[in-house]
Amino acid sequence: MDVEVVGKFLSTLPEDDDHPYRTGPWRPQSTEWDADDLTVEGELPRDLDGVYLRNTENPLHPAMKAYHPFDGDGMIHVVGFRDGKAFYRNRFVRTDALAEENEAGGPLWPGLAEPVSLAKREYGWGARTLMKDASSTDVIVHRGTALTSFYQCGDLYRVDPFSGDTLGKQEWNGAFPFDWGVSAHPKVDDKTGELLFFNYSKQAPFMHYGVVDANNDLVHYVDVPLPGPRLPHDMAFTENYVILNDFPLFWEPEYLERNAHVARFHRDIPSRFAVIPRRGDTSQIQWFEADPTYVLHFTNAYEDGDEIVLDGFYQGDPEPSDNGLGDKWQRAFRFLALDRMQARLHRWRFNLVTGGVREERLSDSISEFGMINPGNAGAKYRYTYAATGKPGWFLFDGLLKHDLQTGAEERFAFDDGVYGSETAMAPRSNVAAGAAPSLGSTGEDDGYLVTITTDMNADASYCLVFDAARVGDGPVCKLALPERVSSGTHSTWAPGSDLRRWQNTDTAAGAIGL
Repeated sequence: MDVEVVGKFLSTLPEDDDHPYRTGPWRPQSTEWDADDLTVEGELPRDLDGVYLRNTENPLHPAMKAYHPFDGDGMIHVVGFRDGKAFYRNRFVRTDALAEENEAGGPLWPGLAEPVSLAKREYGWGARTLMKDASSTDVIVHRGTALTSFYQCGDLYRVDPFSGDTLGKQEWNGAFPFDWGVSAHPKVDDKTGELLFFNYSKQAPFMHYGVVDANNDLVHYVDVPLPGPRLPHDMAFTENYVILNDFPLFWEPEYLERNAHVARFHRDIPSRFAVIPRRGDTSQIQWFEADPTYVLHFTNAYEDGDEIVLDGFYQGDPEPSDNGLGDKWQRAFRFLALDRMQARLHRWRFNLVTGGVREERLSDSISEFGMINPGNAGAKYRYTYAATGKPGWFLFDGLLKHDLQTGAEERFAFDDGVYGSETAMAPRSNVAAGAAPSLGSTGEDDGYLVTITTDMNADASYCLVFDAARVGDGPVCKLALPERVSSGTHSTWAPGSDLRRWQNTDTAAGAIGL
């Protein structure tokens, strides 16, 4: 492995830090690396061609009062695969907030667990305003460029998918809604080249939905009126529709009057789902009511006759109590533990003709952060690849493959002290000598799963590659990374065929220099 340090940032975190989401598996990085010809244990498949991108929270400065694990500065990790070799890059997302706090040498904006009144600037970002936009939550690829986003709305930052370098803010040719921003989890439809997104705030109509076309133009932007401020986190789409939501977990109105943001689950209010034609206007929204819950992430949606089928992770207890928890940190962050939220794969069916709703549990297993073969997005599908969680903690301790056709499940558990991240599915590529790579997979699970682990036993991180058809067999190869990576959440896969410079270079890493 050929390794080079390309950047080092000053951290002001205390040396005796005891916060569990800034230490241990969540210990932040402050160094940026280039590593080529990664050392491989096992055999790296030659038909794995593209880049795995993962976003993580890496705080450089302490919180004003109470640090939340979603407050950390965004860092993009790139693992590229081509010709049976692999490279790694990691870079901080150069947000405006990162630059200002580094210049000030400390925090300037409050985090998710702090009052906005603590802000040291008269401006900020996010649905609650006066927050820091860390751009540390999600990452997608649209038109060959990676886009990072923040949990409660903010700017989208353009990132080079080869080097991880920040290229500036996304502007959509001057039409970006900077006053509201964009929520994490915009969706890209590879079949049309469109990017679908939503945003939300404390101002009426409280939500918008928009479409950016394959030319990077904002071509559709409509109001989605809600009863008040809400906390949507994800959306889904089908060939002809998008599905948004209004869940009964939201900021308490009486506290909002004092500019305090206290989220509560209202068990007597139904969940509501908005089904909208992809280019539809506000008058065409069809609302459906279902059992009260909260959903962080959906896996997919598709059309089945007169029905819209939506799959996601239903929370059996969106507001878990702290009864019986002796650890102060487990009490503070019980909203993040999959077992405390009782997150299980679930299905809703919305009948567009009758307005009826049917729902059913698809699995008894606790899991979340599901990924699918990207070629099946918006269409009927069979497999979801999800994460299992360490009880009581926001840590992923294994993989779970759900077969939605048979109900079968296949598991792989990481060793004790080893934690994974959201696992992307990479369809097998048909790479012929001298030809541009193309998708060569013949079935929905014909490909690979890619994830990054945080190994506390070895004080190291590895990129693991699994055969998607045989998850339980364990990884087919293991690639050493130059430093232990902080535990984190969201990721994506971009095949080489979608990357404009990929096919014009002799090596994958060579694309970085163009």
